[in-house]
Amino acid sequence: MSDIAIAHNPFIVGRPVPPAFFTGRVSEIETAFDQILGKSNLAIWGGPGVGKSSFLELLASPNAWKLRGHDPSQAVIVLLSCLGVNPFKGTNFWREIMTMMKDALDGEAELQAEITTLLDQDNTTKDSLRSILRHLGKRGKFLVLLVDDYDAALRPQEGYTDNDIATFLSDCRNLASHSRERQFLSMVVTSIRRLNELGPTLKPGGSPWYNHYLFQPLKSFTETEAAALLGSLPMTPALRDGIREIADGNPALLQNAGHLLYRELRSGHIPDAQAFAKDFQRATEHYFEDIWNLANEIEQTLMMLVALSTLKGRLQKKRYDLGDVDLVFSQKERELTDLEERGVLVSSLQDSKRWYSFASSMMEWWVIEEIENSDEAALQKREKVFLNLMSHKQAEHVTKAVRWLWQHREEVPSALEWIGKVSAALPKGLIQG
Repeated sequence: MSDIAIAHNPFIVGRPVPPAFFTGRVSEIETAFDQILGKSNLAIWGGPGVGKSSFLELLASPNAWKLRGHDPSQAVIVLLSCLGVNPFKGTNFWREIMTMMKDALDGEAELQAEITTLLDQDNTTKDSLRSILRHLGKRGKFLVLLVDDYDAALRPQEGYTDNDIATFLSDCRNLASHSRERQFLSMVVTSIRRLNELGPTLKPGGSPWYNHYLFQPLKSFTETEAAALLGSLPMTPALRDGIREIADGNPALLQNAGHLLYRELRSGHIPDAQAFAKDFQRATEHYFEDIWNLANEIEQTLMMLVALSTLKGRLQKKRYDLGDVDLVFSQKERELTDLEERGVLVSSLQDSKRWYSFASSMMEWWVIEEIENSDEAALQKREKVFLNLMSHKQAEHVTKAVRWLWQHREEVPSALEWIGKVSAALPKGLIQG
C-alpha cells in the first residue's frame, strides 16, 4: 500500500487553515507583526476565500510568534468575529472582548476579578476596556485584538442604526489613536473591501475614522505560493496548470480542488473529468455567489460584459454583437482595477489595449449562468445601470446580447469546457504513489 493510500488529506476545506498548515504570505505576516509589536493597527482586506480568517488564526498562534523570534508571553491575544456578536452592538462587542480577555488571562486572578466587576455593570463600553488596558500596561502586557468580518460592524441592522455605527467607529478610533491606553493595544481587522469603501461617508472637515490603520490587501496566491500549497499532491505540470485555470490563486478554491483530487488518488481512482467538474462546482459555488453578491451594480455589470466578451470566443457558430465594449472598459478602469485587486479579474496589455478576463474560469462560467437565469424584469432593472455606464446604442447592443443568450442556451458550452485544461490533463495527471 502506498503512503498516500493511508495519509490524511492535507487540503483543508470548510474552515480556516490551522497555523501548522498555513502556506505563503511571508511579507504580509511580517508586516502584521511589525504593526502588532509596534502597538499599531492593521486593516486586512480581500475577497471571499482569500484566507483572511486563516491569516488571523496564524497571528493568534503562540507558536507562530515563537517561530519568528517574537515573545508571545506579554501579549493577551483575543480573536473574534463580528458575525459572532449577535445582535451586533457596540456594548455587545466590548463585552465579548472583555469576556474573552478574562479567559485568556488564566493565572491573573486580580485582573480577572477586575474584568468580572466591569462585566457585572449594565453598560460595557470602550472605557471599560480602557480600564483593563491600563492594568495590562502596569504588568508589561498588551492586548492584541484580532477582529474578523469587521464589515458586520459597518452595516446597519435592526437595533443598530447609522448613528450607532458612527458612535462605535468613533469609540474604536479614540481607543486606537487618541487614548493613552493605545500603547497597550494593537488592533488587526479584516474586511471584504477597503474600510473607506464600507463605512460612513466622510463629512466635510471631518477626519477619516479609518486613518489609524495601515491597509494591507490579501491577494490571490502567487505561482510559487500556489505550487507550495499543491506540493503534497503528486501531479503533472499540465494538471497543475489546469487547477490554476479554474482556481487561479484563490486559496479556498485551490484547497477544494486539491481536496477532491487527493481523495480520488488516495482511493486509487482515476478521476473522471465530468464528475470532477460537478464536484468542484458544488463545493465552490458559494464562493462565486458571494463574489457576485458582494459586488456593487457597476461591478456586476462589468463582470457581465467581460463574461459576454470572452464567451464569444467559446461559441462554435452563432455570435452576437457587443458593440464597442472596450470603450466602456477604458472609462471604468478604477472599478476594473478593484476587481483585479480582489482576485476576480486579470488583465493583460495587447496591441496597446487592455484585455480583461476572469481569474477563475469557473467564475466566468458562474456569471454566464447568472445571465442565463435572469429574466426580463431583471434585465430592465439592469438596463438602468447600463445607461450609467454607456451610450444608449451601446446599451442596446448589450441588452440584445443578453436576450440572444437566453434564446441560444444550447450554444453555451457546459461547465466541463470551462475546465478544459483540467479535463485534458486528468486521465494521466495524477501520479500514483
